Amino acid sequence: MDSLKKVAVLGGGSFGTVLANLAASNGNQVSLWVRDADQALRINSEGANTSYHPELRLSNNIKASDNLEEVMHEASIIFIATPSLIFEQIITRISNFLIEEAFIISCTKGILDKPFRTLSDILSDELKNKVGVLSGPNLAKEIADKKIAGTVIASSDDKVIATVKVVLSSEHFKIYSSNDIQGVELAGALKNIYAIICGMAESLKVGENALGLILTRSMAEMSRFAVAKGANPITFLGLAGMGDLVATCTSKLSRNYQLGFNLGQDMTLDNAKKEVGQVAEGLRTLSVIKNESERLKINMPLVESLYTIIYEDSKPHELINDLINNPHEVDVEFTY
Repeated sequence: MDSLKKVAVLGGGSFGTVLANLAASNGNQVSLWVRDADQALRINSEGANTSYHPELRLSNNIKASDNLEEVMHEASIIFIATPSLIFEQIITRISNFLIEEAFIISCTKGILDKPFRTLSDILSDELKNKVGVLSGPNLAKEIADKKIAGTVIASSDDKVIATVKVVLSSEHFKIYSSNDIQGVELAGALKNIYAIICGMAESLKVGENALGLILTRSMAEMSRFAVAKGANPITFLGLAGMGDLVATCTSKLSRNYQLGFNLGQDMTLDNAKKEVGQVAEGLRTLSVIKNESERLKINMPLVESLYTIIYEDSKPHELINDLINNPHEVDVEFTY
């Protein structure tokens, strides 16, 4: 395996930018796809993505472009960090530009509906390339600041795992491996729902004990859903599960946490989203999980409660009432 790669990162937002810089700082030639030609020009001329990380000086090995074909040219590993809403469209567009041996890594924490599909499902259905999923407690601002972080690369192919480790690992960014693609991916998507809930709870000043209650019930719901979809529940005890859940549900750097906090302050949904400024994937995931859990008859009271608050005009304080009054009282449910 060659040590240096031609890398494409699709998505010039917070996480895409830090991924590109990690890969480029390891000597790889990185093409960063952004949707706006002016943004690409600014990144290349200023050596920074000032829209997201003005403090981060980008490696000279990064070249930004809004030309997808140019970005994809001869790339041997592609990291996709776009919003889930355009993920399928991007896959269709890149299919004609892929080389056969390229690895495709999904870094987007979302799920699509009608029918229910994980993003790796879309990769496997639409492309013949080997795929992987990258997920973990990866708050982009901290990675940009070179604070210690870890992530998980999940794939059924050992060469994909090894390649991602070589491309992205640094003294500040440690990469663990997993073969449970479904579990790692569902953990990353589902925890965004509970980050909204925890942000809302914090704004209501429910206290630390209540937060511990919410986190553990969140873990129970997440693993219960994932097992029903064929994932390994043990995955949820690791970095992609509990690690990401705790980081995202307790950090003001989390967009989903911020959204929940704003909603708890009686902001309208539109105003709460505007205040956050960036896409909060938990909102999209909430509707998808609500529909699928009902179809599969999976008990997810926190999901149901948040859904009624956001879409059916229930008040934020009903979240805790719903949790306390729910008749389900079994604590640990980690079973195969």
